[in-house]
Amino acid sequence: MNDIAPLITLLAVHIVALMSPGPDFALVVQNAGRYGRQTGIAIAFGLSLGILIHSILSLTGASLLIQQHPALFTLLQVAGGSYLLWLGTGALKSVFALLTKPRDLAQVNPMPARLIANRRQAMLKGFTTNILNPKALVFFLSLLSTLVPAGMPLSGKIVAIALLWLTAFLWFALLAWLLTGQRMQQRLLRWSPAIDGLCGLLFVTIGGTILYQAVIR
Repeated sequence: MNDIAPLITLLAVHIVALMSPGPDFALVVQNAGRYGRQTGIAIAFGLSLGILIHSILSLTGASLLIQQHPALFTLLQVAGGSYLLWLGTGALKSVFALLTKPRDLAQVNPMPARLIANRRQAMLKGFTTNILNPKALVFFLSLLSTLVPAGMPLSGKIVAIALLWLTAFLWFALLAWLLTGQRMQQRLLRWSPAIDGLCGLLFVTIGGTILYQAVIR
């Protein structure tokens, strides 16, 4: 019974964090509307796998080891920031290419985006986006070290990890499902330049911030 209260608090904080706009949220919104429900759910599964790995690393102390070694943490920052920057510039280039096309040609040819060929590629994209995000590493390390008591039995820690993974998958899968209804998907396709532009700016801003923090370290 003593373990239930920390788990409820952990779950509540995690749900609020999941609903906050960030790279994971933007990735689902950007791709589910364009590529469909299965792709969105595959991305959701990949994101949740990244969260699962972060949770395990945090509870086993591996994340603390990474954070306490400046070279390792800086390497993660550079990799994560560069990846987010790459996603962002790709989205912004697609928007720029569409806006600079003649109007008739732009209507015939859809926006040149980096295609997701299959569900495996979509899952990998979701996993990479989450696992390379150093902010996620710091978040889960602080979250679990604060809300999971050191004396909690192994079974309680396994339940905590399972809850974090399942909640993440269900939230992102629900988001993908809601965004891929027939009417909603048609609207998202019409709004795709604006969505890509906003998501691209978000990726570039977060990626650039992470790289800047890596440099000043």
